[in-house]
Amino acid sequence: MTLFVYAPDLMDRSKVAAAAPAAVVVAHPDHVAAAPGDTVVLALPRPAAMEALAALAATGARLIGFASHVDRERASSARAAGCEVLPRSAFFSRLSELLG
Repeated sequence: MTLFVYAPDLMDRSKVAAAAPAAVVVAHPDHVAAAPGDTVVLALPRPAAMEALAALAATGARLIGFASHVDRERASSARAAGCEVLPRSAFFSRLSELLG
């Protein structure tokens, strides 16, 4: 299993890297070469994250996204595309559980 991370914010990336040192950090969601059994973490508010969801969902990978708790429209759209969506604070508080 491979864990791919698209989180352009340095603080977000460092938190994920601390919880999952083997994670593959990508500069753009189009650089993810996911397969069934893989996990892809996406910072949903970042450029291109939402647009990449359909193609990523088609790979059979587990998709986990995080966004602001007030960004309900984005969260709803991501869920409809097959992504598990968590508020940013919940994502980071449950990071080890989600990626473990």
